[in-house]
Formats: sequence, C-alpha cells, structure tokens
Amino acid sequence: MNQLSNPLALIARILMAAMFVMAGFSKIGGFEGTVGYIASKGLPLASVVAVLTIILEIAGGLAIMVGYKARIAAFLLGGFTLLAALIFHNFWAAPAEQAFVQNMLFMKNISIAGGLFLLAALGSGSCSIDGKSQ
Repeated sequence: MNQLSNPLALIARILMAAMFVMAGFSKIGGFEGTVGYIASKGLPLASVVAVLTIILEIAGGLAIMVGYKARIAAFLLGGFTLLAALIFHNFWAAPAEQAFVQNMLFMKNISIAGGLFLLAALGSGSCSIDGKSQ
C-alpha cells in the first residue's frame, strides 16, 4: 500500500480540488446570482465577497491539483468551506422542509474541510510541485 500513497494523494488532490475550480468558474458565469445569494445571507459587500470567493476557489483549487503551496491552499479552502457551511447551510435555522437537505450539505462541507485540513497537515506527497522541492 505504501507504493500507492503518492499516486493516491495525487488522485485525492485532483478529486477534492476539481469541485472548487468548477464552482469558481460557474460563479463567474452566474456572477449576479452569486452576488444575490451572498447578499441574501446578510453578508456585506457581496460583490467583493463573490470576487474573493472566485479567486480563492480557482487559484486554491488549481494549487491543490498541481501541489503548489498545497498546504496553504488547503488550509485556506478548509476555513472557507467551514465558513460556507455555517453561513449557507445553517440547517438549525432552516424551515422544516429544508432542514434535512441543509443538514446533508452542512455535513458534506464539514467532511470536505476535514480532508482539506488533513492535506494541510500532511502535505501533497511527492507527485506534486511541492514534493519535487523537498
């Protein structure tokens, strides 16, 4: 199994980061909707938050995929994902008919954040730009 740890780390990084890269690009295409959704949650400067989110998702996701400064990118995306869970998937305050779905989305975000923090703690492995410089 040791022989598989670095290729598996590469696959895991790509799978985990793909969601962020795709989400970032979809926010560009639906920018006004993204801003409206952010504003609907009461966050100030929704346009600025949307732009920063897009930058973090695309740049952080790509950094994780290639393994460049992956620990930093994973830490930042992990914190972002936890915040997103608390702000956008607050199942405890959702109407009863939405609580189950919001709970599942909340738990999904918590799980993804856990994986990102694990990547931040352990690094990206040797199949990465970071791993080549070690």
